[in-house]
Amino acid sequence: MRSIVVLGSTGSIGTQTLDVVRASAGAFRVEGLAAGASWELAVEQARQWNVRYLALADAEAAERARAALPRSVEVLAGERALVELCERADYDLAVHGVVGARGLVASRAVLERGKALALANKESLVVAGAELMELARSRGGRILPVDSELCAIFQCLGGSNVSRVRRVLLTASGGPFRDRKPHELASVSKEEALRHPTWTMGARITIGSATLMNKALEVLEVHHLFGLERARIEVVIHRQSVVHSMVEFVDGSVLAQLGPPDMKGPLHFCMHYPERVDAPLRGFDFALYSRLTFEPVDLELFPSLALGFAAVEQGGDSGAVLNAADEVAVEAFLAGRISFTDIERINRAVLARRPGRTGGIERMLESDRDARALAAAEIARTIAT
Repeated sequence: MRSIVVLGSTGSIGTQTLDVVRASAGAFRVEGLAAGASWELAVEQARQWNVRYLALADAEAAERARAALPRSVEVLAGERALVELCERADYDLAVHGVVGARGLVASRAVLERGKALALANKESLVVAGAELMELARSRGGRILPVDSELCAIFQCLGGSNVSRVRRVLLTASGGPFRDRKPHELASVSKEEALRHPTWTMGARITIGSATLMNKALEVLEVHHLFGLERARIEVVIHRQSVVHSMVEFVDGSVLAQLGPPDMKGPLHFCMHYPERVDAPLRGFDFALYSRLTFEPVDLELFPSLALGFAAVEQGGDSGAVLNAADEVAVEAFLAGRISFTDIERINRAVLARRPGRTGGIERMLESDRDARALAAAEIARTIAT
């Protein structure tokens, strides 16, 4: 039986992780859960899985949870609760579904203990990929990618030496605006941008799919996780979201990983790795696989993608800066403060003014904070004009 902690247990990744636990009868013991302020669902989960620890970032929510749970459950509260859980709990694997750069410190805490990290928090690798990969190597930990695209590449590689890879092809659905003209995007609404054609995801990731910033960030993840330079990373539009990514080897062979647009597949794979274990998940289906199409990315329609490649080439704190700017810009768009096309413009402006720090997670976090301030200033200027 493998002991796990679930970070972000009340969110989409967390609840699906617990679904996998439920479907894998007896394979996992849930040692701890971490959430933000959703204490009622977190308490329900803690009771159901008889956990030892429950971490809640919201102090008031933690007090309510503490009153509702038996004393056998230790409730951790506040900003450090997430990290404290990672530092104190006895587990083999942490499934990390917390959204945003705030999840980086938890990734570091898991890897510092030499544990396995099933990582759905893409910001960790984007902000401090080089540092986390070195930490995993030095402490004996391992990063298992839950993101469907990175998980697909990981499976296609199958342990092959990346020197034998000609290129990897990240697939992108193209989001809700793939058939629009570039000049039409300035007036699109929040509701339109959140209407993803194939996936059900959180708001920030869904907007990232509409701008293709999610692929820009995945380019950075691929660069760090697999050690591939910009020239060997390509993005293609694949409307059906069935082929999650492909690897082309030096002999011209192309391996692809396919499956329905459902995160339970990548979660099941990472949670059971290195074994392949029976799962009640959908396999080959004529209706689903009957038509698979691929198209080049129109960079005029999706200019955000170029920012990811630029960040790979610039290195240093460029990933931290780009991610921070995008988090702030997307929040402003969702709040109705800026237009859809302002997101890319603000991200580009902030990346051009990045501090230029190198080396160390703390320095990357400093650049993250600086970039948020720069993005806020750009948004204020946008609103003023």
